[in-house]
Amino acid sequence: MPKVALKKEKWTLSFDPRLKRLVIKEARKKGIYPVSLLEQVVRERFNPYGHADVEDSVAYMRAIRKGSHCQSEEAFLEEIRAWQRSSS
Repeated sequence: MPKVALKKEKWTLSFDPRLKRLVIKEARKKGIYPVSLLEQVVRERFNPYGHADVEDSVAYMRAIRKGSHCQSEEAFLEEIRAWQRSSS
């Protein structure tokens, strides 16, 4: 049975020029297209617990941890354990 080709939609987005330069710069560092970088960022932000969608898990965990300075290390680890037990 032949595969059905997915039809991609073309979008036009307006960006702040500084943001656009930043996205292009980061995409070049990673060696990917800017659109791919934007897709990764959106995928990671809209599915924060989807381990398959996170490219760099260490950097992602650092970003999460940086946002929770008021929480102790033990409380942070307990929150992760509780999430793992919940089968989410």
